[in-house]
Amino acid sequence: MENHSMATATPENKDSFAASGNADEKQSKALVNDNEKGGIKTMPFILLNEICEKLAMVGFSKNMVNYLTQQLHMPLTKAANTVTNFNGTSSLTPLLGAFIADSYAGKFWTITVSTAIYLAGMIVLTLSAALPQLRPPPCAGDQVCQEANGSQTAVLYLSLLFAALGSGGIRPCVAAFGAEQFVEEDPTQPKKTWVFFNWYYFGLGVSILLASTVLVYIQDNVGWSWGLGIPTLAMALSIIVFLIGYPVYRNLDPAGSPYTRVLQVSVAAFRKRKIPSISDPKFLYVNEELDASISTDGLLHHSKQLKFLDKAAIVTEEDSLKSSEKPNFWRLNTVHRVEELKSILRMLPIWAAGILFATSNAQQNTFSLQQANTMERHLTKSFVIPSASMSVFGMLSMLITIVLYDRLLVRVARRITGLERGINFLQRMAIGFFIAIIATMVAGFVEVKRKHAASASGLIDSPESTIPISVFWLVPQYSLHGIAEAFMVIGHLEFFYNQAPESMRSTATALFWTSISAGDYTSTLLVTLVHKYSDWLPNRNLNKGKLEYFYWLLTLLQALNIVYYLICAKFYTFKPLSHKTQHVEGVELTTQV
Repeated sequence: MENHSMATATPENKDSFAASGNADEKQSKALVNDNEKGGIKTMPFILLNEICEKLAMVGFSKNMVNYLTQQLHMPLTKAANTVTNFNGTSSLTPLLGAFIADSYAGKFWTITVSTAIYLAGMIVLTLSAALPQLRPPPCAGDQVCQEANGSQTAVLYLSLLFAALGSGGIRPCVAAFGAEQFVEEDPTQPKKTWVFFNWYYFGLGVSILLASTVLVYIQDNVGWSWGLGIPTLAMALSIIVFLIGYPVYRNLDPAGSPYTRVLQVSVAAFRKRKIPSISDPKFLYVNEELDASISTDGLLHHSKQLKFLDKAAIVTEEDSLKSSEKPNFWRLNTVHRVEELKSILRMLPIWAAGILFATSNAQQNTFSLQQANTMERHLTKSFVIPSASMSVFGMLSMLITIVLYDRLLVRVARRITGLERGINFLQRMAIGFFIAIIATMVAGFVEVKRKHAASASGLIDSPESTIPISVFWLVPQYSLHGIAEAFMVIGHLEFFYNQAPESMRSTATALFWTSISAGDYTSTLLVTLVHKYSDWLPNRNLNKGKLEYFYWLLTLLQALNIVYYLICAKFYTFKPLSHKTQHVEGVELTTQV
C-alpha cells in the first residue's frame, strides 16, 4: 500500500525551493503577478456591477405581484405563487451556473454571459409592458377584468425564464468571485472576506432600496414601460462596468467538475463498502501533487465523521497503484477529495434550516404588499406611498444593522469572544432566526389590527376601499425582517463560502440560493394548501380572510426550526484545513495547521 505525499516547505528548505530551475522561476513570477491583482481595488467594479444587476432584478420582482394583478389581472393567489415560483426558480438555477463556472468557464465569464442573458429577459419584459397588444385591456371600478390570454402570458413567462437563467450564473459567482479577490491567509491583504460579505450585502441592500423607492414610484405613477426600461439600462451598464475591471481581477482557473468528483467518491466508497475500515487514517491515500489544483488554500485533513466514505481512500490490491500512475478515481480517491464530499454533506443540515426563514421572508413581497394596498398610504394630499415601497423600511433596517454590526458590534464582541469577526457565522445565523420569529408573529397582530379597523369602518365587504389605518403599522414587521436578514442571510452566505472546499465555492454559494429557492417553493406549497383547505387566504377580498392565522402558522414552524438549527449547530464540525501560505521574494514558506 503506497501513501503519496509531498514534502512540507519549511524555513530550512526555502532556498532550494526558490532555486529549482526555470520552471520554478516562472511559477514564482506568476505568483507575484497574481498577488498584484485582486484586493480592495477590484471592489468598485464588482460592487457597482452588483448594484446595477440587483437594481434590475429587484426593480421588477419587488413590485411583480402588483404588475400581475393590476396589469395582467391575475387572481391574487395565482400572482403570489407566480412571484414565489419565479423567485424559487431564480434561486435554483445557480446550481447549473455554479457547475459551469467551477468546471469550465470560470466565474468571470459565467457572470458576463449570464448578465447578457438576464438583459435579454429584461428587454422582452420591457417590450411586453410598452406594447398594448402584449397585455390585456385596462379595466376600472367594478368592471370584470379580462385576464391575460395565452400568448400574453407566454411572453411574460419567456422573459421570466431568461431572467431565471441569467440569475443562475450571476448569483453563485458574484459573491464567490468578490471574496476570491482577497487572500484570507495572506497578512498583506488589507481586508478579510467576512468584511467583504458585509459590504457586498450592503451594496445589494442599497440597490434594493433604490428599486423599492425610485423604481416602484415610477412604475406606479409614471408607467411600467419606464419602470422596467430604467432597470434594463442598469443591467446593460453593469456588463460594461464589470468588463472594465477585468485587468485587475484575480481569475482562478476552473479546477474541473466538483459534481464529478463528488460522484467519483460516492461510487468508489460504494464499490469498497464490504472491505474493513482502517482505524489509522495515515494509511489512507494522500497525494498532494494530484490535488494541487484543487487545494491552493491547503489540504483538507481526515475527519472522523461519515467514516463510510473513507473507504474511497483505501488502497487495495485491485487498485494496482504505482507511484507514476494516476489512480482510477471511480475506484480510489485521495483524502482531500473524500473530505470535499464530507464538507458538503456536513453543511446540508444547516442549509435546510434556512428554508423556513426564506419562506417567512417571501411574504414581504406578496401578502404584506397586499396588506399595504388596503391601508392609508397618503403622506400628503397628493403623494401616496407605493405599497411595494414599504419594503424600504426593511432595507433601511438591514443597512443600518450591517453598519452597526461592522463598526460597533464586532468590536464589542471581539473583546468578549477573542474572535476577529466578533461572533462566528453560526451564532450570527441563530440571532437572525430568532428575530425572524418575532417579525412573523408581529405581522399576525398587525393584520388583526388592520381587520379590526376595516370592521369598525364597515369596509369588510369593500376590498377596493382604503381602510382608515396608517400603512406605517407595517413598519415593525418589515424592519424586524430587515434586521433578521442582516444577521441570518449574511451569516448563511459566509458559512457556505467559508466551509465549502475551495474548488466548490460557486457550488456552495449556489446552495445558499437553493435554500432560498426551497423557501419560495415551500411558500407556494403552504399558500396553495392553506387556500385549498381553509378560508384564510381569499383571492379577492383580504378583509374576509384570516391572514393572521397564516402568519402565526409560519411563526410556529419557525420556532420548531430554530430548535432544529441549534441542535445542528451544536454538533457541526468545521472543515479540517491546513493553510499553506507561500511568499516569494525571499520570505519563508510555512504551513499552518
